Amino acid sequence: MKKVGISAILLLVAFTGSALAQVTVYLAGDSTCAAKLPEKRPETGWGEMMQQYFEPAKVIIANHAQNGRSTKTFISEGRWQAIVDKLRVGDWVFVQFGHNDSAKEKGERYTPPDAYRVNLLRFIADVKAKHANIVLLTPVMRRRFDSEGKFFDTHGEYPDIVRAVAKGQKVALIDMHRKSEALIKSYGVEGSRALFLQLKPGENPNYPNGIEDNTHFIAKGANAMAKLVIDGILENKLKLRKYLKK
Repeated sequence: MKKVGISAILLLVAFTGSALAQVTVYLAGDSTCAAKLPEKRPETGWGEMMQQYFEPAKVIIANHAQNGRSTKTFISEGRWQAIVDKLRVGDWVFVQFGHNDSAKEKGERYTPPDAYRVNLLRFIADVKAKHANIVLLTPVMRRRFDSEGKFFDTHGEYPDIVRAVAKGQKVALIDMHRKSEALIKSYGVEGSRALFLQLKPGENPNYPNGIEDNTHFIAKGANAMAKLVIDGILENKLKLRKYLKK
C-alpha cells in the first residue's frame, strides 16, 4: 500500500510539474482572430492557426476572441475578467481590437478613442498585476481598394492609439496593421481576394448566394496573418520564441 501511495504521489508531482511547465497564450480579440462555427466555414480566424507553430507540450493557445467584440463589450460581458482569473505567472495575453471599436455605426460596440485608450491601459495593468506578459497588436487591415486600385485604411486613429500606449507602457507591440497592409498590397487588387472570404454563388453550401467579405479570412489568409504574428514574436525577441517549432 505504501508503495502504491508513493507511486501515486510521484505521478501527481510529475503531472503537476508538466502542467506548470506549459505556458498559456490567451488571445483576446474580435472576429478576425476568433474560432468559427462549422456553418461559417471556410471563414477562419487567425487565432485558429497559431497552435501549429508552437510545441504543444510547452505552449497552449487559448483563443478567447469573439465575433463582433470591441474592447468595451469584451470587458462588459466579462470575457476579459475570465482571462484575468485564469492567468498564471509567466502566461501571455495577446490583445487585438479595433475593428468594432472604431465603427460608430456598430452601436454598443463602438468605443470612443479616449475610452479605447483607457481600456488598453486596463488590460496592461490587469495582466501585469498577475505577473504575466501582454502583447498589444494593432488591428489587421480590411481589404480596401478604391476605383483606381489604390489601397486605403478604415481604422482612423485607433492603430496609432495602440502604438502610443505600447510605447508609453513599454510593452511589446506587433504592428499587424502595417504588416497586413504590406501583405495585402503584395497580393494586389485581385490576388488579395484569395486571402478573404470570397465565394461565388453555389460554390459553398454555407453561402448559397456567394459572399464578398473583405474583412474576414479563409484558411489561407488566416494562416498568412498568423505568420505575421509569429514574425512579430521573433522581431520583439519575446521569450515565447524559444517554444516555436523548429
